Amino acid sequence: MVQPATPAAVWPDEPEPLAVGSAPVPAYGRGSLADLLPTLAAGLGVPGLEPLIGELTPADRNCVFLIDGLGWEQIRNHPADAPYLTSLLPTSCGGTGRPITAGFPATTATSLASVGTGQHPGAHGLAGYTVRDPATGELMNQLRWRPWTDPHTWQPYPTVFRLAHAAGVHTAQVSSPIFEDTPLTQIALSGGTFLGRLGGEERMDLAAEQLAAGDRSLVYTYYSEVDGKGHRFGVDSDAWRGQLAYVDRLVQRLAEQLPPRSALYVTADHGMVDVPFDEESRIDFDEDWELRAGVALLGGEGRARHVYAVPGAESDVLAVWREVLGDRFWVASRAEAIAAGWFGPSVDERVHGRIGDVIAAARDDVAITASVSERHESAMVGLHGSMTPAEQLVPLLEVRA
Repeated sequence: MVQPATPAAVWPDEPEPLAVGSAPVPAYGRGSLADLLPTLAAGLGVPGLEPLIGELTPADRNCVFLIDGLGWEQIRNHPADAPYLTSLLPTSCGGTGRPITAGFPATTATSLASVGTGQHPGAHGLAGYTVRDPATGELMNQLRWRPWTDPHTWQPYPTVFRLAHAAGVHTAQVSSPIFEDTPLTQIALSGGTFLGRLGGEERMDLAAEQLAAGDRSLVYTYYSEVDGKGHRFGVDSDAWRGQLAYVDRLVQRLAEQLPPRSALYVTADHGMVDVPFDEESRIDFDEDWELRAGVALLGGEGRARHVYAVPGAESDVLAVWREVLGDRFWVASRAEAIAAGWFGPSVDERVHGRIGDVIAAARDDVAITASVSERHESAMVGLHGSMTPAEQLVPLLEVRA
């Protein structure tokens, strides 16, 4: 039985070793990604929202810069490549940064929905990279939105941006133009004005302009290539470190242009772990008859799997996955994971069937790959999704004008 963890308000800077029988549940409602925008919007006077992260001092103009794939531990491990970000850490003179938790699974679609809606995964329903659509029985890729389903039926909650815009706050998202009309943007990051710019420097300059455009402002900007280089080459590769150095300069560029009465918050959707290419570290589902037995669909991703069993085989699949994976994964039934709070304090009825009959979350530097059905994902060096500190802890770094 998976035992519920009792997290502190935020995971500590130096997390304790993880207990064998208990996964470290994200700090929903106290210090998670889903709590950031409601806190900022509440400080702007948006009705119906509460300041869930109490340590944040309200500002009239707020900008959130989300750097895809840049976890808390990755910043701390590379001070020479990220001098400006490092200066915002609490160990530096004047730094007030702290880690918050991404939420489970620690993956882009889930985290962006948490950020934009202010809801935990069990409510907004983007509960993994791929999950089963109970209406069709097919796997739904929630990042690429395939196969198509109505976005607002899939995720019905209003975004914090929409609530802020309705309350008279100047609201804007500054990102790549390719994201403007995607379903994920519609249901997670829409409200106010979307401004597409290809170059990172252009985005920083425009974000600063948008902050100054209102007496009360809520602006979001985004950069993806740290994550891209990590997947392709691995965390700490030369390519990844080059992207870290570049995004460090972007943060400083934006910080130096903040208009009066502004606060900039730098965060991320998840961290990342490099998984070695050997049989012990990469368990190939497509070649493992024991793990395949009784499984109808394999969802999620390598470090955070949703396993959908053939009807009637749920308990057998759970037992086999626990036996085969041992203490390298936290393995829970759907009921256990929900009761433990992995997806938040509650799970909406429409979301219940999207969660696997069995959920397997990696504890070590391992992954369950699928070399045939997930050829592209199986070739990635850097992976994420689970609840280890390297994936789960993301920065909340603050700069105030």
